[in-house]
Order: sequence, then C-alpha cells, then structure tokens
Amino acid sequence: MSSLRRLSPPVNLLRAFSMVTRFGSVSRAAEALHLTQSAVSKQVKELEEWVGVALFERSRKRLALTPAGERYEKAVRAVLAQLEAATLELITSNDGGGALHVSSLPTFAAKWLIPRLPRFQEQHPQITLHFEPYVHSYDFERPELDCSILFGEGHWPGAHAHYITGNEVALIAPRTGVADWVIEAPRDVARQTLLRHVTVPEAWVRWGETHDVPNFVAPLTGPQFDQFQTMIRAVMAGMGLALVPRCLVHDEIATGVVREPLAQYPLGGGYRSDMGYWFCYPEGRTQLHALQCFRQWLLQAAVGAADAAAPLPQ
Repeated sequence: MSSLRRLSPPVNLLRAFSMVTRFGSVSRAAEALHLTQSAVSKQVKELEEWVGVALFERSRKRLALTPAGERYEKAVRAVLAQLEAATLELITSNDGGGALHVSSLPTFAAKWLIPRLPRFQEQHPQITLHFEPYVHSYDFERPELDCSILFGEGHWPGAHAHYITGNEVALIAPRTGVADWVIEAPRDVARQTLLRHVTVPEAWVRWGETHDVPNFVAPLTGPQFDQFQTMIRAVMAGMGLALVPRCLVHDEIATGVVREPLAQYPLGGGYRSDMGYWFCYPEGRTQLHALQCFRQWLLQAAVGAADAAAPLPQ
C-alpha cells in the first residue's frame, strides 16, 4: 500500500467507524447502516489495520474509544459532514440555488420568521426551504438538517451560532376588562399569578433583580408552560402575568390584546435576558451557498426588526 493511499481510507470504513462511535454499539450502527453486525465489525477492524492504530478498547461488556480513536473520530465526523454537505449542494443546486433544510422553534417560526419569509423568497427565488421537525434541531449530525434556530445563550457544541433577537423580555398582563389588576409599581406584581416557562425557570428572579425587588416571589410557584405562544394566550385569557421575548409579543401589545402594565419603567417594565434566538449550523455546512444566503438575509432582517421590537412610547 502506497503512503498516499494509506492516508485516504475508503469512505465506507470511515462511515462504519463514525456510526459505531455515535451509537456506542456495533449492533445499532449496523441497523443504521443496513448492514450485518459482522460486516460493520469487519469494516472497523479493516480501518484499524489500514491506519495501523487501535481505535477501540475491546472487552466483553463494552466498546470504548482509545485516546487516538477519540481524536480521529472528531476529525472523521467533520470530514463526513463536509462531504455530505458538498454532495447535497451539488445535487440540489441550480444557478446558485438549492435546498436548505432548516428547523425552528414553533413559536418563533410562527410569530417572527414566517411573516418575513416572503421577502426572502423574493430575493432568493432559486432557494427552497424545507422545514424539518424541531425534535431534531440539535442533531447536526443528521444529513437532512443544515441549520436550526435555537433558544439559549448561544453555546452549542460543534455549532456556529449567530444571535438573531429575543434577549429583550417584556412583562405582559391581560388587557383591562379581562383582568382589572392594579399594577402601578414592580412590587404590585407579586400579588398576581405569575406564569413561567420551563426553559427560563429563573426569569422572574432576574426580573425582580432588574427592578430592585429581589426575593419578591417564590421561584417555583405559578403555572408552567413549554411554549411562549401558549403563555401569551394564557395572559390573554386572564390567567396571570408573563415574561415573554418582546419580538414574540410585539403585535399583541400594539393591538392591545395584552398590555404592558409597567411600560413607564426602564425596558418597558421588562428586563434584559442572557438568552435569545440564535441561528446555528455545523462547521460542515458553512460553505453551503443556500445557507450563506439565508444567514445573511436572516441577520439583516433581525437588524431591521430591532426598532419594531422596542417598547412602544407611552
């Protein structure tokens, strides 16, 4: 075997190695690759012979990567992702276009992204967006997922992240007539039912610190929700007060279906959060032309929407 050939193992061997590492099991890797267990084991062994380095430590009860195997697996994972991305772009692209597979949190997609997408289609008619189920949003190793819009602090292993919007949080209450609660100062908030989001359990604590009313409420009391859209609807129905990213509730505030009871206070009575919505994608998708176009448009749209998301003058 020539030295040059030895440095370029067959892709099927690399794929078998990567899948065994990913699943931690030869049997599960075999299912994913639609091969027999013996075939996958043979391919992994062949790769070890090819590179002349043991990649796994084998025992009766477990299969673990060697230190060399750990280093190699990271590199192989990135190479395979780049290969898949390049192949996908080649297959789908046409005159600078192509298909982009994206996922997004449902509330953000409905309230912020979808209303703006017609402008993207006007600017890039050659690019087709395919929305994938959000349940797979963090699994960037899936070949069918190119990018995701995630909610958090901007740190996801193996992913680039660009901030979009969402760190300005609004305090909202039912409109007058639905619940005529007197809320004239931050301390009045403690007398009301406070709605909570499972992803941001410390929101009311942060709000209290911002408005100089620390420890004003028990941190785990009140109804809990898993989507901001559900919380907004609960406020509209008179269930309580909520802290919601302003970008998701701007229209409801503007039309008066909910109100900002402390709008005269700094940040409209809300607070600045460390969390927000981020556009994320793995290193292997960086060169996708469709992704580059969507990223540029998305970040420009976020800048353009910043003024509209600011607290309304009183």
